[in-house]
Amino acid sequence: MGHKRLGRSAIVVSDICMGTMTFGGQADEAMAHRILDKSFEAGINFYDTAENYPVPPSPEWAGRTEEIFGRWLKTKNRDAVIIATKVCGPSHGWIKGSMRAGMTALDRHNITRAIEGSLTRMDVDYVDLYQTHWPDHGTGYEETLRTLDDLVQAGKVRIIGCSNETSWGLTKSVAVAEREGTVRYETIQNNFSLNNRRFEDELAQACRQEGVSLIPYSPLAGGVLSGKYKDGARPEGARFSNYLNLGGRQAAMAKRFVNDKSLEATDRFAAIAAEAGISLVTLATAWSKQHDFVASTIVGATHEDQLPDILAAMDLTLSDEVMKAIDKVSKEILYPMG
Repeated sequence: MGHKRLGRSAIVVSDICMGTMTFGGQADEAMAHRILDKSFEAGINFYDTAENYPVPPSPEWAGRTEEIFGRWLKTKNRDAVIIATKVCGPSHGWIKGSMRAGMTALDRHNITRAIEGSLTRMDVDYVDLYQTHWPDHGTGYEETLRTLDDLVQAGKVRIIGCSNETSWGLTKSVAVAEREGTVRYETIQNNFSLNNRRFEDELAQACRQEGVSLIPYSPLAGGVLSGKYKDGARPEGARFSNYLNLGGRQAAMAKRFVNDKSLEATDRFAAIAAEAGISLVTLATAWSKQHDFVASTIVGATHEDQLPDILAAMDLTLSDEVMKAIDKVSKEILYPMG
């Protein structure tokens, strides 16, 4: 298992991070704890959650994942676990609607309420990495960063990061932090996978220049890179199967991940994996963490049986030949996720 620093901070994490967004939803508490135990035993020390998990969100479920994680944490040495969680804005108490549709609010009031809620649900004194879940370009970075700086000074947070941020937003926030003398985002958590390499267009260089680490989520492209949607399959209980059945906004998002181009690319990546003698899941996970701007790749599971292929990527470095074969597919099938 490799280890890297988060940005320019002193925090060193395993290069695979265990995501928890299905815990309390698709995975019940007993299964979640088995997944957490097995990942920890394998050497993973980095865990990512959020105040609004599990996903898909539900008003009565909000915060359940942090509670489940907190109960598991009681069985471990707190200093051996690096905790990352996120503030969404007014998700505490929940308001019906989409958090992406103008609900993110990163002002002092909402951030302060959010961290107190997360600390209470996990029953901890501090979190190691506190992230803004979605950007709020309506609230000035000055207010957001000053508030987060206060949390660091109070010992409730060690470092801060952002998620789903734009190239403009990341560089703007770094400039504001330098001007105001506050803490800065040490990490950015964005979507990055074999089927979605848009991060490399601009954000990767911004990370290199500013010393910010990417913590990529969805390295399996929402499960597409497991091969389970091959030949038009709609596996029962799978997230995008459910979204496609719902129609509307959810179906539109699912079709961004599950479409002719993404399925063709997935088939070709599967052939590369087979030639290398590994599973497609292992290939996709290993490829994600094999970038200089990546600190730790977030993986997820709904069942412990999914872990072996993920964990097989821990000590794996893909050969130059495999990386070149992957790049060839990416150049021939541009932007599979649209």
